[in-house]
Amino acid sequence: MRSFYVIWIGQACSLLGSQLVQFAIVWWLTRTTGSATMLALASLTAILPQILIGPVAGVLVDRWSRKTIMVAADCVVALATLVLAALFRLQMGQMVSIYVLLLIRATGAAFHWPAMQASTTLMVPEGQLSRVAGLNQTLSGLAGIFIPPLGALAIEALPMEGVLAIDVATALPAIVSMSAIAIPRPAGAMRPERADRNPSVLAELREGLHFVLSWKAVLMLSVVGIVINMLGRAAASLTPLLVMQHFGGGALQLGWWQSAVGAGSVVGGVTLGVWGGFRRRVVPMLLALVGDGLAIIVIGLSPREAFLLAMVTMFFVGFLETIVMGLNGAAFQAIIPPEVQGRVFSLLISVSQGLSPLGLLLAGPTADVFGVRLWWVLTGIIIVLMGSGALLVPAIVGIEEHARQRLR
Repeated sequence: MRSFYVIWIGQACSLLGSQLVQFAIVWWLTRTTGSATMLALASLTAILPQILIGPVAGVLVDRWSRKTIMVAADCVVALATLVLAALFRLQMGQMVSIYVLLLIRATGAAFHWPAMQASTTLMVPEGQLSRVAGLNQTLSGLAGIFIPPLGALAIEALPMEGVLAIDVATALPAIVSMSAIAIPRPAGAMRPERADRNPSVLAELREGLHFVLSWKAVLMLSVVGIVINMLGRAAASLTPLLVMQHFGGGALQLGWWQSAVGAGSVVGGVTLGVWGGFRRRVVPMLLALVGDGLAIIVIGLSPREAFLLAMVTMFFVGFLETIVMGLNGAAFQAIIPPEVQGRVFSLLISVSQGLSPLGLLLAGPTADVFGVRLWWVLTGIIIVLMGSGALLVPAIVGIEEHARQRLR
């Protein structure tokens, strides 16, 4: 655990610096171009590598040294950022370089994220996985609260090359700490029979897909997570319209709303980090999911004059979603064998990212025709039904015990 925390602190510094710079880049594009198309292109550039190369990256994470992958990803991103900072300094090729940097950052994340998730399982005892997930969610919540104002301050106080230098400086602790700590290899990756048969990348990718499809409980939980992520992202994209059109609010009210979500995420992450969760994580995760769906329904049904009620309810949405994501991530880390985690995690996140635009395509016309509130209510109802339905499936409720029996 001590070695893990050394790595975690370095990664936390890098994450916060990267998110600050990401905010600054998006704002620079907004201020420079004023084009929705350019912003949409930036968003597409940031997710395409995860969708297209994520599954292959997962195979390589399981095949290669995860430590080497993470150090290489951090170094490549830092070097690319340094080059872009120099180009800004020389006033050369800024616009094209921004998109190239976004592409490189997203490619690095496609390798780094599954490698870090899979390494956590090897360094953290199973009983501490929920606590670590709580720490990650706390960090994410704090970033949601403080990164926007800090990013705005940085871009007003510094030239763009100075802002980009922040990303390079915060990457150094991550690279140094990762280089100094040994990360164990999964036992399955070193089995002699695997070395003898030397499977292709495609064959190992099929192994990861077969693992998910052959274990019905894992498949059902994965489908639940993917669908809810798709609906939730669409609902989140409609938040400005809900605040403005229904509640009659402006930028200040939207800021309060987002702060309420961030505060709920921080409280949820701290709660999970201190508490650590139950030994069986899936049942409390599904109960929190049902509560989250009910809270979303309340927001969708809140009358125009009940903005304060909706904002307080959003605090609980942030809290419950943090509990759900933390317990779900810890459960999957405990259930899935370490030697296939890179493939499985990358595959699931690629499918989830790939289907996100479908939710947006459905949500936009639905909200335009029937109103924003309807999408929120429908999202809440579907979440409640999926969470309640999963609680009635014995294979899902007992998935962790089944996983322990498989490992014996």
